[in-house]
Amino acid sequence: MKFDELAIGQKFETSSYKVGKEEIIAFASQFDPQYMHIDEEKAKQSRFKGIIASGLHTLSLSFKLWVEAGVLGEDVIAGTGVNNLKFTKPVFPDDVLYVTTEVIKKEERKGSGEVTLLLSSFKNNGEQVLRAEISALVSK
Repeated sequence: MKFDELAIGQKFETSSYKVGKEEIIAFASQFDPQYMHIDEEKAKQSRFKGIIASGLHTLSLSFKLWVEAGVLGEDVIAGTGVNNLKFTKPVFPDDVLYVTTEVIKKEERKGSGEVTLLLSSFKNNGEQVLRAEISALVSK
């Protein structure tokens, strides 16, 4: 969708994605090698009682789902920021996630526009796991 086709308050929902334990460990091993993401025995003794996904993994999956929804498609020029990022609940192996977005801000730019979306990620039971404001330049 082009900048001019987007409206404040407009909402979108993505498909869902099941998060696997091996995927959690592989991602964290490379990008966030903390015990609660990669060491099952230590993680069982933590407040979470098991392995949890890195917040960075949750953010990456959330963004993947949003991009794959194809709403902005090739009209997106570039991302410009992520603000007010909050990891609100842990993501465990076999959780199924989906994302909603809402257009919360639009600003005209020379030859394009900047759109800010409130991106929220949820488990299938409705429990929110992530919230962030993401911004991008979009063609007019």
